[in-house]
Amino acid sequence: MKDDDHVCLCFSVSKRKVVNYCRREKPAVVSLISECLGAGTGCGWCVPYLKLLHKQVMGGELEPDLPVNPSEYAKKRLMFKQTGKREASTSE
Repeated sequence: MKDDDHVCLCFSVSKRKVVNYCRREKPAVVSLISECLGAGTGCGWCVPYLKLLHKQVMGGELEPDLPVNPSEYAKKRLMFKQTGKREASTSE
């Protein structure tokens, strides 16, 4: 996923915004990322991805990454919204 791709599709919060927020604010827990434009407070789809970014940034990774294609991410999120179920591969 590129820096300007949206991690939180409900509130259009990009990967760049989440990473910069984590670097600047150093949230002790993932749920505090919600202070970054509401990320993770809509449908909940992005929460496992926010957890992964938080872990990477807090672990000192210089180039945090979400190994997912943005269009596939959006398709899986739509399925999640329709069924309430997440594929096993997305439950980081």
